[in-house]
Amino acid sequence: MELSAGIKASLAGRYASALFDLASEAGTVSAVESDLDNLKAALAESSELRALIRNPEVSREALGRVVGGLGDHLSLSDLTKNFLGVLADNRRVSALPAMIRAFAMIAAAQRGEVQAEVASAHPLSDEQIATLETKLRAREGRTVKLSSKVDADLLGGLVVTIGSQRIDSSIRTRLNSLAQAMKG
Repeated sequence: MELSAGIKASLAGRYASALFDLASEAGTVSAVESDLDNLKAALAESSELRALIRNPEVSREALGRVVGGLGDHLSLSDLTKNFLGVLADNRRVSALPAMIRAFAMIAAAQRGEVQAEVASAHPLSDEQIATLETKLRAREGRTVKLSSKVDADLLGGLVVTIGSQRIDSSIRTRLNSLAQAMKG
């Protein structure tokens, strides 16, 4: 599957593409993808870590020590640790979240998958997620990797985002549309 030119042209896309190529050559795409998922979780959990990687006053050496320690703490593969070291040396660690997203998109495209996100007012059961995945797979004609989140502002219904497409069947949107129609 061909990736959009925007992904490949962006800084994050170029780094992610290079990492994907190296992981493919080494046969460790799954391991690197798992490492990046662990890094994503660590970034989501720690506001201090997010602030640190964005701080321009932190020296390359200090940033290198931090990402090296993080790599050891999370038991990351050597390729991922080396990648983090290159990011620290080039002062590009601040773009790590975008690189993680780009890598996931590249890996999914190579597997023939499409990423989708569903937002709902209440948590979905495993059965509901499986049913939604089946329907989206039939609609898209390929495997759909679905992630879900809760957005209480929706009131009810779902908002499904697949790439740049959005399917909005939320009650909030329906009420907003009704209010606009009533205004004339």
